[in-house]
Amino acid sequence: MTPYLMLAGPTASGKTATVLAIAERMDRLGLGVEIISVDSALVYRHMNIGTAKPSPQELAAVPHHLIDILEPTQAYSAAAFVKDVAHLLQDIQGRGKLPILTGGTMMYFKAWLEGMDEMPASDPQVRAAIEAQAQTKGWPALHAELAKVDPVTAQRLEPHDAQRIQRALEVFEISGQPLSSFHNRRMASAMPAPMISLEPEHRAWLHERIAQRFDAMLAQGLMEEISTLRLRGDLTPNLPSMRCVGYRQGWEALDGLWPMAELRERGIAATRQLAKRQITWLRSMPERRVVHCDAPDALGQVLRLVDELL
Repeated sequence: MTPYLMLAGPTASGKTATVLAIAERMDRLGLGVEIISVDSALVYRHMNIGTAKPSPQELAAVPHHLIDILEPTQAYSAAAFVKDVAHLLQDIQGRGKLPILTGGTMMYFKAWLEGMDEMPASDPQVRAAIEAQAQTKGWPALHAELAKVDPVTAQRLEPHDAQRIQRALEVFEISGQPLSSFHNRRMASAMPAPMISLEPEHRAWLHERIAQRFDAMLAQGLMEEISTLRLRGDLTPNLPSMRCVGYRQGWEALDGLWPMAELRERGIAATRQLAKRQITWLRSMPERRVVHCDAPDALGQVLRLVDELL
């Protein structure tokens, strides 16, 4: 029997409903399931609508981990995720249950599967200096500087990805080594497990799902949620939490950077770009077991595949 399962997929591919269906099936077979979230946004409290966080009923139906563990002022890293997962797997398996890692933060999956060396801790002074340079030169210019010292990392980052460009430059400034040098391959061989990947055969299906979900978020009060977060007074648009898709566009709209009438279009476009990056990453993993999430019997295929793997 596999020590745990992984269920990955782009945003809006149906991961939450699928993993809950797996848990229900396992429960009928007498095997309990606990879910480990692989999502850099779900770690934050008070961010429920824009993260598509599972409902209180869903969270109560199956034990969930790494959800609502931080305030939006705090940062969470891939290294912290790897450390947390290692402990959680041991605890869950010790209780005789099946852990399922599920989510769409591909950096976390990559860190877990490939392992990570310890990277230097953040230095506020170094970060402030980089931020000051960005204010003067702009993030694309700093992206160009990153390409000179760490071309591997620069190649996978967009020129306006302030958060990750800043971190990569910070690591190089502190350690003298590129961020890419801290990655290695050791975890996958230590604890192998199958990954089921929900991927659309037709991209238009996913685009429609993304639009429907963003519309639902707006109807549920996404902008009210963002406004409440702004009223706290301790959050800024540069924090990792506020750079999440949806929150970033909502914050910018409230700042008047562009007309509120453009919010829907910008939010959907940003989510589509995220999904594209997620799918690109998944396609680089030939060992994954693909189920087309837009197939009429997608859930049945997943459940049959789980039976086969277990």
